[in-house]
Amino acid sequence: MLFDDPVYASRLLTLLTLSFHIIYATIGVGVPLMIMIAQWIGIKKNDNHYILMARRWAKGFVVTVAVGVVTGTIIGLQLSLLWPRFMELAGNIIALPLFMEVFAFFFEAIFLGIYLYTWDRFENPKKHFLLLIPVALGAGMSAFFITIVNSFMNSPGGFDIINGQLMNANPLAAMFTASMPTKVSHVLATAYMTVAFMLAAIAAFKLIKGSNHEYHKKALYMTMKVGLVFAIATALIGDLSGKYLAEYQPEKLAAAEWHFETEEGAPLLMYGVLDDKQEVKYAIQVPFALSMLAHGNPTSEVIGLNEFPVEEQPPLVIHYFFDTMVTIGGFMIFLSLVYWIGIKRSWPFVKANWYRWLIVLGGPLSFLAIEAGWWMAEVGRQPWILRGIMTVDQAATTSEYVGHMFILFAGLYLVLGIGTVVVLRRIFKNDPVEKELEKMQGGDPS
Repeated sequence: MLFDDPVYASRLLTLLTLSFHIIYATIGVGVPLMIMIAQWIGIKKNDNHYILMARRWAKGFVVTVAVGVVTGTIIGLQLSLLWPRFMELAGNIIALPLFMEVFAFFFEAIFLGIYLYTWDRFENPKKHFLLLIPVALGAGMSAFFITIVNSFMNSPGGFDIINGQLMNANPLAAMFTASMPTKVSHVLATAYMTVAFMLAAIAAFKLIKGSNHEYHKKALYMTMKVGLVFAIATALIGDLSGKYLAEYQPEKLAAAEWHFETEEGAPLLMYGVLDDKQEVKYAIQVPFALSMLAHGNPTSEVIGLNEFPVEEQPPLVIHYFFDTMVTIGGFMIFLSLVYWIGIKRSWPFVKANWYRWLIVLGGPLSFLAIEAGWWMAEVGRQPWILRGIMTVDQAATTSEYVGHMFILFAGLYLVLGIGTVVVLRRIFKNDPVEKELEKMQGGDPS
């Protein structure tokens, strides 16, 4: 099908590109905030360990930004090449947020460059810290504007359709659609959460490998605490996202929960499998939880999938994406909460290697949750590319060469991924924490 069906190949290539890009986009949004927090604590406490965290994270951040630019540019190209009819219909409307996203990126990049090249050039370190504000703001605005495009695809508005054309566009109404608040806030919260747990995983790994350096202990504590805050925020926003789906995209919520019949007091289904008759087996049922998620009322009615035409029903596989996202999110909240309480109460097991291995595992698991969330969002919109207006089949290219493009881009992403790991490893291997601290302090590196 990859070489015979251009629609299938276009979907697969877009999935590959977005799945790869989201890793760098998440790092691009989350790391500036972590740098800000570390440098502010370092200035406030006059602690070189935190100052060094900011310095080292910024050094690695530049590498991921460079790769993110490449993959982000590819996404823009593929929108036009793989989905020409969609761009013909909606291009004029989404052009504004796409342009603003590029502007936000350059705004971030300019101040990031100034920040990196002005280390130790300010007598007052707070002035150097101020340069991080536009960096973090630009990163957040990039996520804001690009997520607006996705929100528009899920809940299109701010225009009239006349003779098959989008007319009378209101740019602000098209940007601030019904799904925008929950989507943007969820993207930002999950990015901050994921990056915090990624950095925590690195610190925990260093401690497991024998380094007892205070730098890694402080990095682990700080990032786990920040990760806990944003993990809880993500859960709260996820609840609001469920209520949005119940009102505006009930077919997606029903498919994600394998909720086939409209009923009151609907249970939430976790895990399980479907048989040939679409009967759910081995699932864990949480009574009334789906009604609570959908409407905040345990006895409220939740619309079932049977209310929608078969051709407009999302793929039922999104149930597994939902389960993956929720399970990992719950695990990370529990793991970080126990760690935080354990440190406060001096529980010895939170410093044991087996617990630190769980923290290490939390890094890649958090990225898996990000991927699962995006797969649910995008696959769950099927069969629409512009909900209620244009299907994926109508929007895709008819080119016979998309399958070949998939092979080429898969190779490119493999090279970029491996290259990122190799470059980052060399950067930090050549400049270990002890060496950099000794330079900063001019003395004892401990």
